[in-house]
Amino acid sequence: MGSTFSHGAPFRRAVEENLLDPTRTVQIGIRGAQNSTEGWDYSHETGMRVLFMDECIRLGLDAVIAEARRVVGEGPAYLSFDIDSLDPAFAPGTGTPEVGGFTTAEALVLLRGMRGLNLIGGDVVEVAPPYDPSGITALAGATMMYEILCLLAEAVAVRE
Repeated sequence: MGSTFSHGAPFRRAVEENLLDPTRTVQIGIRGAQNSTEGWDYSHETGMRVLFMDECIRLGLDAVIAEARRVVGEGPAYLSFDIDSLDPAFAPGTGTPEVGGFTTAEALVLLRGMRGLNLIGGDVVEVAPPYDPSGITALAGATMMYEILCLLAEAVAVRE
């Protein structure tokens, strides 16, 4: 939409800077209205695998995990968890809440399904506590980060 930098394009910018291999990149649970198909067109053209939420529902969690593992392969991998992949019922404190997302239980299954990957790093992004005075988004974000840290600790132990 005319802006080079936005919260919606970190993977594109990383690919453009040769920091990320698009053919080993998978985005899971994408949903929400867009004004333009530019971002998804770029993902498709460069070989990124985008699993929109409706495809995740049709496939089921086990198949989504298998597809993510297939795309990532055995090389070094970085896991980024966007809190807005969760339904706003579980994480309202984000800048771009969209209904129809994962439950926290589903997200935990997905994260635990990444066990055994060659993980070298991870993060949780887009948690915005001011948008959620109840604190459930922060709790969800901290829980997802804890799971990622457990995966990372195990990956490091396997490499040693």
